[in-house]
Amino acid sequence: MAKTKKNSGLGKGLDAIFGDGATGGDLQSMINAIDNNAESLTQEQIPVTDIRPNPYQPRKHFDEEKLEELAQSIREHGIFQPLILKKSIQGYDIVAGERRYRAACMVGLETVPAILVEFTDDQMLEIALLENIQREDLNAIEEAQAYQTMMQKLHLTQEELAKRVGKSRAHVANTVRLLKMPEQLQNYVLDGKLTMGHIRPLITIDTDKALDLAQKAIDEKMSVRQVEDKVKGIKLQEAKANKPKQPQPKEYTYVEGLLRKKYRTKIKVDEKSITIKYTNTDDLNRILELMGVIEESNE
Repeated sequence: MAKTKKNSGLGKGLDAIFGDGATGGDLQSMINAIDNNAESLTQEQIPVTDIRPNPYQPRKHFDEEKLEELAQSIREHGIFQPLILKKSIQGYDIVAGERRYRAACMVGLETVPAILVEFTDDQMLEIALLENIQREDLNAIEEAQAYQTMMQKLHLTQEELAKRVGKSRAHVANTVRLLKMPEQLQNYVLDGKLTMGHIRPLITIDTDKALDLAQKAIDEKMSVRQVEDKVKGIKLQEAKANKPKQPQPKEYTYVEGLLRKKYRTKIKVDEKSITIKYTNTDDLNRILELMGVIEESNE
């Protein structure tokens, strides 16, 4: 593999770029510094077949349209910004620049320009999250999964993680809470079938109803507002069904008893109506005869 630029600094590790103790500093500043000094750092042409995505990459869904736009730019102008790679046991892991790597594969490039750095696995995890949050916008579920992984792998509290990623503790807490949603709803967001705007109202209703409405929203291409309206309707129906029944006034109960005795059928009396039940046409005629509405049959 041919080196395209000469610089001895990077071969000594991160301290040569950032000074003593650099590996304990702010990782996003490190990445920015590498990008800003890319022209003066050693770049190598690395075969794309030797490169694999960051194993800690939180992004599961890449916008195909945006990738195609990037690929077209690479076809016309090449890759201006080198990838940042870490040497692994077999080949290289991507530290930053997975979209450029994927676009380069779409174009059919055999090699890509890269800067090699030395990072720990913990730093690789944090960098993958930071790059996506600050540059490419993870969807809410990917972000929540990444936060959860960072807290578990790096043994961070929500407050510590919030400081590392430049978010409020409340934002981290609310985002991680999304992982309590049914897995199918999470997958709809991961696959880009629904947005979090669609999902948020769904998690406030019964799981089975939420899943049914989610599928309907996908099939009918519902807007967020339409889903919200459907959820309001479901809640209204549930509220009516669960509304405690008022006890029947004694006067109505007494009248019902008199009418049932006279007409020998089910009768319901409330403040505005009297409802008489009958089983068939003959039973209806019998009741009407008792009421004097029709003459009694001689048969």
